Amino acid sequence: MATQATAQHRLSFLHLAIAVQTLTIFLQAISAGLLLSSPYGETLHSIGARVMYAASMLYVVAAVLAWKPGGGSPRPVGHATGFLVLASIQVVTGIAHMSSLHLPLGVMMFGLSVLALALRRTA
Repeated sequence: MATQATAQHRLSFLHLAIAVQTLTIFLQAISAGLLLSSPYGETLHSIGARVMYAASMLYVVAAVLAWKPGGGSPRPVGHATGFLVLASIQVVTGIAHMSSLHLPLGVMMFGLSVLALALRRTA
């Protein structure tokens, strides 16, 4: 019984981590709009990038905790690692001002994060 409660708690932490990641990616889209229209948009987008990257790392940690000690599937670890790779590419393309890659990648990341959140809800 205690093991099941621990596994459920770890899975809820995983769900929370995906939700935080999804929210930070959405906020990056908002700050990208501000980047085009206000003097402080660049600062907000830069700070948001760091927060989004940290949220992607949190997702990896939550996935590992749900898998190893929680006894869950290792599949979320692969998904979380993939998001961290995408986040790394996103940061590099943003720093390099490669908008033609940066913007579509951001849209794709948001869509995939929403999908991961929806699939985690049904799991």
